Parts: sequence; structure tokens; C-alpha cells
Amino acid sequence: MAGFKTNSFNDRRDAALKAKESLLEKFKARPAADHPRLVALADERKQIAEARAIRDAEREVRRQERLAREAEEELRRVAEEVERLEAERLAAEAAILAEEELKTKQKEARDARYAARKLRRR
Repeated sequence: MAGFKTNSFNDRRDAALKAKESLLEKFKARPAADHPRLVALADERKQIAEARAIRDAEREVRRQERLAREAEEELRRVAEEVERLEAERLAAEAAILAEEELKTKQKEARDARYAARKLRRR
């Protein structure tokens, strides 16, 4: 079995210092903000963001147009439905009037027959 190595406090402290120093070196090695490569990346990101904003605006315009079209279609459909219901109402009223007229004529004919029968009996 391999021996178990124990790290002393000094070993752990040295390892932590070495890690901190390597992070600091890594930070210092970073290019400056005005480095041409970073400026080019920032410009590219800006162009991408602008293109995305334009696409989003175009998408929103298309969505608004679609919603307007759907609203117009719904309005047309509702108008047709109102027109159909009005036609049905007028047809029902005409049918009721025709039925009342028929009943009136039938009653007049019945009354005429009744009156004729009464006259014959006398």
C-alpha cells in the first residue's frame, strides 16, 4: 500500500499563494481594452446586436400586420354573421305574418261556411 502523504500547513499555504499568483498573472496577461482584436470583437457584437434589433422590429411589424389582418377577418365574419341573423329574423317574421294571414283567411272561410249553413237552415 502506498504511503499516505499529509500536507502541512505550509504546503497548503504555498499552494494557495501559488494559485493566487497564477490568477493574478492570468489577469495581467489580459489584453488592454483598446486592443485592436477586442475593439473588432466589440464592433462585431454591436453589429450583431443591431441586426438582431432590426430583425426583432421586422418580426414585430409582421406580427402587428398579422393581428390587423386577423382583426379585419374577424370583423368581416361578425358582420356576415349579423347579416345572416338579420336575414333569418326577417324570414321568420315573414313566415309568422304569412301564417297569421293564412289563419285569418281560413277563419274567414270557416265563418263564411258557418254563415251559409245558418242561412240554409232558415
